[in-house]
Amino acid sequence: MQYENPVFISGFPHPDVVRSGEDFYMVTSSAEYVPSVPVYHSKNLLDWELINYVLPKIPFERFNGITRGDGAGAPALRCNDGIFYCLVSFPEEGIFVAETTDPYGKWSLLRPLLVGKGFKSPCPLWANGKCYVVFSFDKKLSGVNSRLAVFETDAGLKTQAGKYAYVFDGSDNCPQTDNPKFYVRDDMFYIFASAGGKSGWQVALRSEKIYGPYRSKVIMTRGDTEVNGPFGGVMVDLDGGGQAFLHAQDMGAYGSALHLEPVEWKDGWPVCGKTSDGDLPAYPVRFAESPVRGAAGCTTGPDDDFDGDRLSLKWQTPANPQEGWYLFRRGLRLNCVNSGAGALGGAPQIISQKAPYLNFAVNCKCKLNLKNDGDEVGFTVFGEEYSYICVVRSEGRNYLEIRKGSAEGGDDETLCRSQPYDDGHVTFRISAKYEEPCRLAVKYTFGGSAFTRKFYASPCRGGGVRLGIYARSSAPSDGYATFGFFRVVRTDNRVGK
Repeated sequence: MQYENPVFISGFPHPDVVRSGEDFYMVTSSAEYVPSVPVYHSKNLLDWELINYVLPKIPFERFNGITRGDGAGAPALRCNDGIFYCLVSFPEEGIFVAETTDPYGKWSLLRPLLVGKGFKSPCPLWANGKCYVVFSFDKKLSGVNSRLAVFETDAGLKTQAGKYAYVFDGSDNCPQTDNPKFYVRDDMFYIFASAGGKSGWQVALRSEKIYGPYRSKVIMTRGDTEVNGPFGGVMVDLDGGGQAFLHAQDMGAYGSALHLEPVEWKDGWPVCGKTSDGDLPAYPVRFAESPVRGAAGCTTGPDDDFDGDRLSLKWQTPANPQEGWYLFRRGLRLNCVNSGAGALGGAPQIISQKAPYLNFAVNCKCKLNLKNDGDEVGFTVFGEEYSYICVVRSEGRNYLEIRKGSAEGGDDETLCRSQPYDDGHVTFRISAKYEEPCRLAVKYTFGGSAFTRKFYASPCRGGGVRLGIYARSSAPSDGYATFGFFRVVRTDNRVGK
């Protein structure tokens, strides 16, 4: 069976994948969004289902409020002696680990491995009865750039590291070295890493010893393809001793797309993707034969009828959720939380998910119970620059408004306002269309074409745009709105994408 890249177009920054029997599990970055560090499952590396999160909350007090673009970054997922370990870094706190015997079940509380600012992108490797962790650095917080380092811990990842050793300096030819992954093959130690940022390339390091010295080789570039990067690459073992390579591609407003590449080995170096003459570096493929014959899995869809008793896994908030934000009562009831009269970008109670397709339309309906002036409910396409449509109560009446704002601060701008809106229900509608290069055009519509605005969505600092719903108030209030459904229609076939 042949597949086409990217296998997913949105929401897979810094993927890491591990195989366990016939199953593949993946974790990705989630920045400040909670629950944190999503866990996916697949049988064939093509169809991925969101099954869990490593962290139901981020256990640091500062994440109870907005921390734009901060949070859980570049996690690693590995399995050793039947235990799954997830290593994750936080820019201000350090490198931590959680574990479980069941990726679908409860993960342990985080415990520290390396405490301090500026450590990121950890990845473990077991050798000689011990565990070694390679990681990179945040230049802004650590003052270190383009270097990789290794520290030693015990096989159960319970011992905090007191020191580390630099093993690679890419300052001369591999600037912004990041996202390292640790492997051993034929008695040689390998580190795969990204270089050059989101428009860069993949490099492999090779040594006979854990701490080097390492030889380096560029193994993958974009070539003449449109796949910028590639970055955040990970190799995974297949049946028969083969491997596959997964990596991310920055798609602007859509965030990080996920690509799957074939792998061959030549003269002790991996060839990830294809080459015209067999020599490195390789380049990404558009089409390839599926490396695994597993059955198609259940891909997590964006729709929600809010008929359960808790939020489904697709939804996250930009801060640790607080009691009173929402409850389930004949739908999802969002309470008008007092978040002041400021910009929407400062509201931690926005419930959002990632953009699901290149082209799509969304309808979400809610029942209005706005009671006090300043009560508000709406739908937003959220990023560093965001826009939204809302119903707001003012002078004892409801009005429909379309606004825009910036996460950098300042008041949101009201672009248009309706006459008093007296209906007890409202259906928010948007249509979203892919435009070159990787731009997402969003059109809000209400009342036919009489109340319509178009915007270009911009990504969040930690990823792509997010589709969100919210309720808030400028003062304490017992107002609320109850959402009955959130439905998404894929429209790729209508626009030639």
